[in-house]
Amino acid sequence: MKAKFLKEFFTFPDILIMSILFLISLSFTISEWYVLKTWVALVAGMIGYAASEYLIHRFLFHLKPPRNPFFLQLLKRLHYDHHADPNNLHLLFLPVWYSLPLIVGTGAICFLLTSDLIVTNAFVTGVIGFLLFYEWKHYIAHRPVQPISPWGRWMKKLHLWHHFKNEHYWYGVTSPVFDVILGTYKNEQDVEKSSTVRDLERRWDKDVEL
Repeated sequence: MKAKFLKEFFTFPDILIMSILFLISLSFTISEWYVLKTWVALVAGMIGYAASEYLIHRFLFHLKPPRNPFFLQLLKRLHYDHHADPNNLHLLFLPVWYSLPLIVGTGAICFLLTSDLIVTNAFVTGVIGFLLFYEWKHYIAHRPVQPISPWGRWMKKLHLWHHFKNEHYWYGVTSPVFDVILGTYKNEQDVEKSSTVRDLERRWDKDVEL
């Protein structure tokens, strides 16, 4: 792994902000490392983000284009434009204005359910930690970097199929588990090339061949 890619990743503004928030949250979590509920909440946050990674990608980011111009531009920034220009670094990461409200919202829900600041902070630590893990895997998939592990190389291949072969499959970036469970994992050779893989806005056009 070349140092320039690590520098490029961690100095990108949205990643830098999330990394700082993660370190702050982690420092409080570590102070309660001896409490079982801390670890349970931490793992729950990670699993929660892993599930949202797939569900949001499939059911929100691939929505039919909204008629409202504001929401259309929002969706274009969050995902449509990323498909149109997959290797554009400025479209690669989730913007902090999107991620932060979701983290605050899920943290608030956790606190309302538990009334426990230790659990809530550990949960948020898990969420932000897995978010950064997701961002790193996504970054590696789109940069000229060869992942070290066979698993990493396989996941990069799956993600590039999603971008360059067919956008209806392989939504998982860190794992194919939810693709397998929910039927969006296919053998690449059994999937036809999509004519809208680089233009999600045209998926619902009547003249598009499916």
